[in-house]
Amino acid sequence: MASGAAKRYAQAVFELAKEQGTLDRWSNDLAILDALAGDPETMAYFTSPKQSEPEKIALIDKALADSQPETRRLGQMLVRRRRLRIIPDLVQAFNEAVLKESGIAVADVTTAVPLDTAGQEMVKAQLKDITGQDIELRTHIDPSIIGGLVVRIGDNLIDGSVSDRLRRLHERLVATS
Repeated sequence: MASGAAKRYAQAVFELAKEQGTLDRWSNDLAILDALAGDPETMAYFTSPKQSEPEKIALIDKALADSQPETRRLGQMLVRRRRLRIIPDLVQAFNEAVLKESGIAVADVTTAVPLDTAGQEMVKAQLKDITGQDIELRTHIDPSIIGGLVVRIGDNLIDGSVSDRLRRLHERLVATS
C-alpha cells in the first residue's frame, strides 16, 4: 500500500498532467524516475551522506534531461526533501489514477498457485461483472492461502481463500462448544 506522501504527490502530478493533457508524457517521465529508484547502486548514491545535494540533483537532471521541466523539478524536490524512496509508490499511485480515469479498476489478485492465462481472463470477466468496470489484474502468489483467491480492488476486499474459510469454520466450532 502506498504511503500517504506518495499518494499526495501522485495526486498532484495526476491533476497537473490531466490539466495540461500530458498524462502519457508524465507516465514516460515517471518510468525513468522509477527505474532510478529501482536501481540499488543509484539509490545507494542518493542516500549516501558523502554525496552533496547539488551532486544528487545534477544526477536527477542528467537522467531526466529529455523529460518535462516539471518532472525535473519533482525529482529535485524529492532529492531536497529526502523522499526518493517513495518514487515506486508514487508511480504506482499515478498509474492507478490514470487507469481509473480511463474507467479501468486495478485488482490485486492473490492465489496459492500462479494463474494461467485462461484463469486470469476468467477472473477478469467475473470481476468486470461485479464492478461494471474493465479490470487490470496484478497477480500475487501466497501459498499460505491454500486455495481459492483473495481480491483487493481499491478499499474492497473479497476473500475467497481456503484459509479464510477454515478460519471461519474454526471460529464457529469454538463458539458452539
